[in-house]
Amino acid sequence: MTAHDYYKNKKILVTGGVGSIGNQLVRKLLTLDPKIIRVFDNNETGLFDLEQELNTKKIRILIGDIRDKDRLVMAMDGIDIVFHTSALKHVPICEFNPFDAVKTNVLGTQNVLEAALINNVQKFINVSTDKAVNPTNVMGATKLLAERLTISANHYTGNKRTKLSSVRFGNVLNSRGSVIPLFKKQILSGGPVTITDKDMTRFIMDIPTAADLIIAAGELAEGREVFILKMPALKIIDLAQVMIHDLSLTHGFNPKDIKIQFIGKRSGEKLYEELMSEAETFRALENDDMYIILPEMLPFEKPLEYHMAKIFKKTTISNFSSENARLISKKEISILLKKFDN
Repeated sequence: MTAHDYYKNKKILVTGGVGSIGNQLVRKLLTLDPKIIRVFDNNETGLFDLEQELNTKKIRILIGDIRDKDRLVMAMDGIDIVFHTSALKHVPICEFNPFDAVKTNVLGTQNVLEAALINNVQKFINVSTDKAVNPTNVMGATKLLAERLTISANHYTGNKRTKLSSVRFGNVLNSRGSVIPLFKKQILSGGPVTITDKDMTRFIMDIPTAADLIIAAGELAEGREVFILKMPALKIIDLAQVMIHDLSLTHGFNPKDIKIQFIGKRSGEKLYEELMSEAETFRALENDDMYIILPEMLPFEKPLEYHMAKIFKKTTISNFSSENARLISKKEISILLKKFDN
């Protein structure tokens, strides 16, 4: 079955539908001929702009907040698939506003899950982050709990058809809050370019690839899995140096005039990220494009009968840290950045 076959005539709801990932997800889903896509967000202007730009009868604009369970229950009436992309994602903001981070990322996710169960949706895909692995900050901790809520909520399904799973991303380049637009602004202002630490590394992906992973997970999910894209890693200082060089050449600057300033790690920030925990590596399968962390099997279940084992193989990789991953070269970074030229 192709993705088009699976999503054709489906009724879909996307929370956070005008955010960087949600917006791209809506656009890609439209190419798969769904019956309707309900775009749920609290950003009125973003919703209006998206509706005007797409100009299609296949989307419905819904203003609401995931902190409002009653609104979510109404929004999901008759829905087949829910993609939950809405969250507070900025590490420092969550660090200094922890109660609100919990209200959105934890309690908000619980509201979306409960609304999905009440409406007996077919699939629920929660969008998470590699910061949920061994978290050192509020944002990562709330996203880890959102993952665990999603996985464990499968125990509430009873005779319902609902299957609930998560996807886990690295840093999504050129999304809101990404360092790319920040570095670009700093460079075009003559510098300095601010970097927290010279040794900082990150797993990276672009927005279209992130949307593709979510769509693939929606098709494959049987409930309780975590899907993780295989991503390259880079050093943040390499990214900054490449951007200084490339943007200087195209905007008439001398690269030597743009300085780099080290400002120290932000509150709660890690030097490197991990795709999965050590315990999860023992339950991980892989194919050419992604890893899947299998559910923790209950005693009466037979892991070998699990569907994913037929199309994925047991992973042989033991280290999933960006600290020890192969880092892409500056030339590869330059090629990747060309995707964002406009």
